[in-house]
Amino acid sequence: MKNRTYLIVPEALRFFLPPAVAALACAYLGWPVFALVFVFAALFVLWFFRNPERKIPSDPKGVVSPADGRILKIEEVDDPEGTSGRFKKISIFMNVFNVHVNRAPCAGTVMKIRYFKGKFLSANLDKASLENERNVLLVSTEEGKDILVIQIAGLIARRIVCWVEEGMKLAKGERFGIICFGSRVEVLVPGDTMVVVSRGDKVTAGETTLGYLT
Repeated sequence: MKNRTYLIVPEALRFFLPPAVAALACAYLGWPVFALVFVFAALFVLWFFRNPERKIPSDPKGVVSPADGRILKIEEVDDPEGTSGRFKKISIFMNVFNVHVNRAPCAGTVMKIRYFKGKFLSANLDKASLENERNVLLVSTEEGKDILVIQIAGLIARRIVCWVEEGMKLAKGERFGIICFGSRVEVLVPGDTMVVVSRGDKVTAGETTLGYLT
């Protein structure tokens, strides 16, 4: 997998260049106010695509948050995305001010990746889980526990990026992708997992423990 430890992820370039070029053009034409607006826009893009280091908890049974944001909902679901058994689904809403780099909730092997085209409804709506564009990763731990991570596009998030492929091994907290500009990430853990967070809690990708596998 490509090195994804850069301070600013490479995906920022395509969003940074337009306002940066516009700022230079406005400055050249003698339009300082417009130039300043585009400078701030370019700086915001760099800030949005920041990629800070995180301190990953060492407990092997701990499942960490795959995203920065706020927990919207915790619920039990059956047979998600073709897997078997009962799961607990933790939905996390990411606003445009959160770090948007996604991290693996556990150590394991990427068994399956499934991409679905869809709508771009506001990511804080429940129906966004099923109707929006999304990318699903199935990660299996060494103990055979299946955990799903779902990247979901939002109202203004129009690009889901996944840096891993099927068969790859991930370390807990390892970066695996990014969603551009405001979105939702869901993690589904086995039904007997002891969840230790609640609705409304703020979580940090790679650092906040969501629960413990049994």
